[in-house]
Amino acid sequence: MKRRICVAIIVSVFLLGMTVYFVVSNKSVTTFYDKENSKEIIWNGSRDEKLVALTFDDGPHPRFTPKILDVLKEYDAKATFFMLGKHVKLYPKVVKRVAKEGHEIGNHTYTHIDVKANSSQKIQDEFKKTQEIVYEVTGKKPTLFRPPYGFYNSIVKNITSKEGCRIVLWSTHQDSKDWSCPGVNKIVNTVVKKTKNGDIVILHDYVVGESDTIEALKTILPELKKKGFKFVTVSELLEISFEVDK
Repeated sequence: MKRRICVAIIVSVFLLGMTVYFVVSNKSVTTFYDKENSKEIIWNGSRDEKLVALTFDDGPHPRFTPKILDVLKEYDAKATFFMLGKHVKLYPKVVKRVAKEGHEIGNHTYTHIDVKANSSQKIQDEFKKTQEIVYEVTGKKPTLFRPPYGFYNSIVKNITSKEGCRIVLWSTHQDSKDWSCPGVNKIVNTVVKKTKNGDIVILHDYVVGESDTIEALKTILPELKKKGFKFVTVSELLEISFEVDK
């Protein structure tokens, strides 16, 4: 009887061990959201220059993105668009316009997955599919990656570094949550009042319903220009920032 109990315990421990191994080897176990500021995880550029990088997530959108491009063009502002691969596939003409007008395109996964809830294989597939579809449309692969929700882990770091991509988040005081349509004034106040040298501002060009972001930009751009800020892509911001650090 005792021998049977011992065997049962050993089998149970073995099965538990196998389960733990499966979870660790196939899931994003170490997902975290911290305030690391380094060349590996980008939160902002140098504080020595009056530069700001506007970024737009989740697009392109067939209606909102062109309107945002019109406003950016009016104020001679460059921006970075972190696009979903599935939207790149649906709206290639918009993507081509973004690239043609000198803006930067970054990878934001294919379907906006949460890396902490998906396997390493799924994360890699989403990343690579987006790299490939952007290349098909523009002839250039993204060198920047923004993980949805700002979540990242060692798996994401390994996948992106192998492809020569930097992980880019955003300045933590620069999230107006414009995707929730909080009102034009809320977006304007968050961006204009809090902007510091080297900030990376997160906005969205794909939202459900109507967008407050377009109207907000019509105030944000001239107000920040009055304060002496220049609008650059994230890669331009980093290039200048790293030169300043030398």
